[in-house]
Amino acid sequence: MAEGPSQKRHKDNEAKGGSSSSDEETFRKILAGFSDLNLYRVTRFYLPRIQAMVEEFVEQFGFMLKAEYIIREEEVAAINQLVRSGRCGEAAEFAMKTVMGRGARGGRATWEIFVKLHPDNHKVEKILREIQEKGNALQHETIWSGTESQVSDFLKQIQAQHKEILQQRTDTLTVNIIGGPVKRKTFSLSARYTKLILISSPRDQSLVEHELLARGRDHEEWQKKHTKNQLERIHMSQLLRSSFCKNSMYGTSVVGGVAGIGKTTLVQKMVHDWATGKIYPQFHFVFHFTFRELNVIRGRINLRDLILNSYPYLSSVIDQLWKEPGKLLFIFDGLDEFKDRIDFTDTQRNTEAQYHCLDPHFWCEVSDIVRCLVQRKVLPGCSVLITTRPTALQSLLQPEINLFAEIQGFLAEERKEYFQKFFEDVEIAVMAFTYVEANPILYTMCYNPSYCGILCSSLECFFTQKKGKQRPFPKTITQLYVNHIYNILTNHGREIENPREVLRKTGEMALLGVRERTIVFSSQHFRAVQLEPCQFLSGFMMELLEKDSSAHNMVYTFHHLTIQEFVAALAQFLTPYILMPTHTTPPNLTPLLDIAHSDRDGRFQIFLRFLIGLSDPYTKSLLNELLGTLSSETTRQVIDWIQRIFENIGIETSISGKSDKKGDLLNILHYLFESQNKPLMKATIGTLKKIDLSRNRLSPVDCIVMAADLQTCEMVEEIDLDSCYIQTEGIQRLVSVLHRCKSLRLGNNNLGYCGVKRLCD
Repeated sequence: MAEGPSQKRHKDNEAKGGSSSSDEETFRKILAGFSDLNLYRVTRFYLPRIQAMVEEFVEQFGFMLKAEYIIREEEVAAINQLVRSGRCGEAAEFAMKTVMGRGARGGRATWEIFVKLHPDNHKVEKILREIQEKGNALQHETIWSGTESQVSDFLKQIQAQHKEILQQRTDTLTVNIIGGPVKRKTFSLSARYTKLILISSPRDQSLVEHELLARGRDHEEWQKKHTKNQLERIHMSQLLRSSFCKNSMYGTSVVGGVAGIGKTTLVQKMVHDWATGKIYPQFHFVFHFTFRELNVIRGRINLRDLILNSYPYLSSVIDQLWKEPGKLLFIFDGLDEFKDRIDFTDTQRNTEAQYHCLDPHFWCEVSDIVRCLVQRKVLPGCSVLITTRPTALQSLLQPEINLFAEIQGFLAEERKEYFQKFFEDVEIAVMAFTYVEANPILYTMCYNPSYCGILCSSLECFFTQKKGKQRPFPKTITQLYVNHIYNILTNHGREIENPREVLRKTGEMALLGVRERTIVFSSQHFRAVQLEPCQFLSGFMMELLEKDSSAHNMVYTFHHLTIQEFVAALAQFLTPYILMPTHTTPPNLTPLLDIAHSDRDGRFQIFLRFLIGLSDPYTKSLLNELLGTLSSETTRQVIDWIQRIFENIGIETSISGKSDKKGDLLNILHYLFESQNKPLMKATIGTLKKIDLSRNRLSPVDCIVMAADLQTCEMVEEIDLDSCYIQTEGIQRLVSVLHRCKSLRLGNNNLGYCGVKRLCD
């Protein structure tokens, strides 16, 4: 019989020499050292996290409280009734409200229960460890967190004006509309916003694959850990000055997330909620900047002028604000988009006086102002929030950072909610979501809000088309983006003279961005590929890129990183040589393919999948009618290249044991799936005698792709999937093709009873 988590934890504790009982004694001693008042403050300080934690075992918690005579029989019944009706959150809130109303005895009994539970509950353990590590500092933090901050009469009027202006700036969301005469539609932020999932645990920030793929895998892993109650979710009201922070009185918090995950929208919601009085009353003034705006500043500037450039109406009071830095919050959105790299660990800049921004009037580079705010060299006591993609996180991994949080995007309920809000027709929303949910390839990427938007806008016509020939639904990511571009061309293609040439040049610019990790483009980038920014006025270009009018000099970004990567791939099929005389030598695509494939930080992974996906005649046929014939020469070169790299990595009959070679094989499996080229699959994967992907973490999507590719294999001598984290879902995806191998290795995969049963069936 498999041992349960409690048994396993008990054995672990025995192996550590009974450390659990020692910990219990330590925790009890610490808690006993608090006065009744201070313990009440500690409970209130951790209350949001305690309620979220208790929600997971609220019935057990209720019975344990009753056993200690803290709550009555009817209150236990009320808790259980809420649980039975699916309202566990309300049950936890009711339980803790009841406990808090029972005075010191209720509080001490609650913490005694937590001490007893800590060996089997990761979240309980984490909170108790934090209390232990904070020591005497915790008392100051609990007092500080409960102190109401009053705005002086001198500042009340200007603060009201500041809040009103910020509310107006953040009140709406603008969405591009592909079909119909309206190109952009404005929605109320409150009505359109879908809650994002954040976690507070620090992550491995090394980039060895495309950030969306890496975080897609992490998202699946997070969901598994979340179901095991190992990770804590964090609300945006807890990013600063909360129990999640190392120091809840001041400091810098960093929110990371991949492109399109919702960092800017989260900041917009935070600023809006502060301006409307919903969160962070501790801060009297919030200053919101984007690094895109800061990019246009040339030369030196001081913090005072930096603020007044965006908030000129504060000129009469700004010097007064410096006197209470603890009541100021600075938000800097999009560190990865900043023109200069800010190295917070740079010894020279940290020691030489010329780089020190020691007061708000000191003239220096923008990067030095941000660095000194984070390092508390200017306005010590203020709070700072920075958002960034994973590409820029490395320089922030330092002791000065108070909290690292990561936006995980959407879980299942949030995905469904997003579809419901996107489609005004409830019936269409249900049909669209049902279709996507049934397609794991499309559904898995729906954790990303921007991807959700692309998916919804691309699928809308499939469910709203009343007459005419129905196009087949997309099955691969490439087919989805082909449909997205097709819809844009159908609705806006007539607005420009030569959409093929404009797309080719835009793709040339997009590829430069992929190569150099650039996602923000200036007018100079357009002119470098013989495009004029004035062409942006067309609805066609507005569907591909958005312009940022908040910056003094106009800048442009693709609506999502994957759109940039798709347009970059599509451009390789729009080359002018198609229209050239037959004796003209076509461009050689091989060097680009080799460079992209050999790159190990993942920046080209999605680009390559799109490029290979477009080699499928059926996939690209939809665009032929609107752009002219896509290059068959590019298709030939792509297919030849796949066959060559398959041979070059030495896997005609097997794959070597090197992890990078296994990674290459996994990438090839995805390339072949996107190509939908059955003869090519048979000529490559179909020749294998052994497939070794051991010790490579395989997601359910990887398993789906592998199963599709292996359909072309008649028989494989051996498939080695040892230590691939496959689990039950992965086996369900693979089981239809595993009979094609003579020897199968599945050790260390935690298949569980259901997985093994499915395998045996």
